[in-house]
Amino acid sequence: MKLSIIIPVYNEANTIITSLRQLQAYRSLGHEVIVVDGGSHDSTFDCAVGLADKLLMSKPGRAIQMNIGAEQATGDVLVFLHADTELPHLANQLIIDTINSNHQWGRFNVRLSGRHIAFRVIEAMMNWRSCVTGIATGDQAIFVKRELFEQQGAYPEIKLMEDIELSKTLKAIGKPACIKQPVITSSRKWEQNGIIKTVLLMWRLRLQYFLGVSPDNLHVQYYR
Repeated sequence: MKLSIIIPVYNEANTIITSLRQLQAYRSLGHEVIVVDGGSHDSTFDCAVGLADKLLMSKPGRAIQMNIGAEQATGDVLVFLHADTELPHLANQLIIDTINSNHQWGRFNVRLSGRHIAFRVIEAMMNWRSCVTGIATGDQAIFVKRELFEQQGAYPEIKLMEDIELSKTLKAIGKPACIKQPVITSSRKWEQNGIIKTVLLMWRLRLQYFLGVSPDNLHVQYYR
């Protein structure tokens, strides 16, 4: 079973080389790495040359970028990975074993890179909420059988909350597998903007989305 690891990037020159070097072992096993650059203004694209099987360009927007990557993928399973997220040891085998156990999609638990005790609480709540609701976020490295992804219409090309919408579609087919081994994702947004402030922002955005506020409006608030 072949995996296609799809990474949407935008101005990630400071992290992309380290991120892609960690994936070279998977390439040596026959899996593929696809990087989709959303028009970076730094050297992200050049840094990724030689470290991915396919290096694509697209308009900015994670959903758009991930869909373009999926269109070019040749693997049996698509793995959507953020540039600042690291897969756990033997993630390929964990995913393959999960798919072979009759799950069609899933995600990993998440661990934030920061050492502050608050991050342990945040990640525990994220993982618990995801298992209970069946909703996964991009930080959790969502994976899905390529055939199912194509059948369900791919990511909705909205500016924010695309992972939530995809999860809603997929969980109507079946609940996600929740792999306990965590991916390690950067806590930089919490550290830069303040832990409490960022948590409150996330809660507010989710509530507004539930109440029908448009993804375009939420996108402006998130990146303000």
